[in-house]
Amino acid sequence: MSLSLLSQFTIETEQEEDGRWLAEVLELPGTLVYADSQLHAIQKVKALALRVLADKLEQGEVAVDTDSFRFIAA
Repeated sequence: MSLSLLSQFTIETEQEEDGRWLAEVLELPGTLVYADSQLHAIQKVKALALRVLADKLEQGEVAVDTDSFRFIAA
C-alpha cells in the first residue's frame, strides 16, 4: 500500500548561534541539513528531500506526482 504525499513542501530555515543555517522540509521527517548560508541550506535540503522521496518511491511507500513538485520557503 502506498501513501500519497503532497507535491508542495515547506522548507523552514533558522540561523544557529554559531552562524550556521539549518534547513528542514517539514512534511518529510528527517530531512534536516546544516550549511554556511541560508541559500546553500535550502539547496541542500531540496536535494535531500528528493533523495528521500526517490527512495520511498522505489520502495513503493509513497505515490507522488513528480510533475508538480514545489518547495516553498517558510
